[in-house]
Amino acid sequence: MRSAEIQVQLFIVRLRKVMPVCHLLSMRRFIVPLMVVGLISTGILKLPMFNTNPKPVMMPVDPSHRERVHAYVRSVLTQECRPSFARKMIEGMCSSSVPIAEPFLQKNSNLTEKIFEYPPPFGFHNLQHKLQDILDLIPISSSENTGRRDCRRCVVVGNGGILRGLELGSYLNQFDVILRLNSGPVRDFSRDVGNRTTIRMSYPEGSPKIWEDVDAQLQFVAVIYKAVDFNWLHAMLSGTTVSLWDKLFFWQKVPSSIPVDPSKFHILNPAIIREAALDLLHYPKPKLQQWGWDQNVPTLGLSAVNLATYLCDEVSLAGFGYNLMQKETSLHYYDNLPMTAMLKEAMHNVDHETMFLRRLVSAGGVLDLTGGVNCSFCST
Repeated sequence: MRSAEIQVQLFIVRLRKVMPVCHLLSMRRFIVPLMVVGLISTGILKLPMFNTNPKPVMMPVDPSHRERVHAYVRSVLTQECRPSFARKMIEGMCSSSVPIAEPFLQKNSNLTEKIFEYPPPFGFHNLQHKLQDILDLIPISSSENTGRRDCRRCVVVGNGGILRGLELGSYLNQFDVILRLNSGPVRDFSRDVGNRTTIRMSYPEGSPKIWEDVDAQLQFVAVIYKAVDFNWLHAMLSGTTVSLWDKLFFWQKVPSSIPVDPSKFHILNPAIIREAALDLLHYPKPKLQQWGWDQNVPTLGLSAVNLATYLCDEVSLAGFGYNLMQKETSLHYYDNLPMTAMLKEAMHNVDHETMFLRRLVSAGGVLDLTGGVNCSFCST
């Protein structure tokens, strides 16, 4: 992807991400012209004269470093599991945090006023009917079928380029619960990232367009970032088509189906995101700005880490961390988007999250298997 094109596309993506639906509704007559201009601009920028961005540098993995990573992960898998360890560490670091009774919402959940205090992603303000319509489509289920045992180890597999070449797939497959984010693929990358998936956690735009997960007990956790996400989720559960009008409010193409039984769908309790923002990251209370949220929305990765502390006793990270000093290395393990793309992030405060995760890993609350956040096994 060329640098000039990246800048324009990232600007369009940021604008779509942060613009709330209520503002878009008041601008209906401008949407089609803006889309036409955007498409024309993208077409122009694909001309050869704009080919100024080199491909990311492929950084080979030092075999000795790979072996240190493998030895560390083996030690994690063989040591005795510590019940409720990760959650206790979180609560010890954040004394103001009140444990969340239900990380997922169901039709028999206790829907308190707190859930409807804020708009998405921190709550479902004025969305009671949309929420109830979705809950009515999801059979009541239990998280017990995610492989429950006396003490469970979770690994949250991020999409970071740091995974490329580490050959951790066989080790990641050994964790009790494997939580993957968005559309992170497994089919052609199983040597590095494994091929088991217990939970796939995503929002509409980030969900896989080509479904590769085949685990019989796989759960799909839907994250609601904006009101129109409910419409997409309703279509996925009911097997209907997302309307053309709704598609205008997504910042990129969304899947037309999620091939998972409705009983395996979950709606993330927005309290998970709210706790991550207010208690873990100490952001101010959510306040909608003129152009969306002001970098106070946790990344999906951090929200997944917080969720994992409720689902498992011990939590490990793989594929987390951004080395912005190596600007031309790959941001993701599965594509060639350069690391510099993270410098243009508008919605999330990545630096602040990294500092929190570094403190959490340093304290031993979670374990960093790939060393991108805080490497305890790297050579000095």
